[in-house]
Amino acid sequence: MVVPDETIVVNISTLIQLSVAPVFLIAGVAGLLNVLIGRLARIIDKLEAIDRHTVIERSKDPDFQEDTSTVKRRKFLVKRMQNINSSIFFGAATGLMVALVILIIFSSALFDFNSKFFIAGFFITAMLFLVVSLILFLREIHFTTSFIEGKRKGVI
Repeated sequence: MVVPDETIVVNISTLIQLSVAPVFLIAGVAGLLNVLIGRLARIIDKLEAIDRHTVIERSKDPDFQEDTSTVKRRKFLVKRMQNINSSIFFGAATGLMVALVILIIFSSALFDFNSKFFIAGFFITAMLFLVVSLILFLREIHFTTSFIEGKRKGVI
């Protein structure tokens, strides 16, 4: 029976310990993406309802024109959809960068190369992407609440 070299076991366990924090970060980003995708689905549902209503009304009356509030609402929903799509993109890019950090941690140990610049670069990029994704998410929340406030005040 071959007994594994003790230093190899220690090195592998150290690598696993180093990669645990990024794995938790990926799990957190996955939770954020789940929320973002849920919001996107609701926006798409609302757009489809508006479009379905327009199609039905035009089938009854070919000269049907949407009222200005419906046109504004649709444009606003498209704006929200584009914003949330960007947030999802940067969130997914965050997950990708963190996964690359984990990959480089293990690759550098296996192939014995200095990976500190790669790890630092990808991790910094991941954090920048996460910040952008969260800013876009805050913007989405602001869009939603400002629309509701506008409706309540009769502006929209």
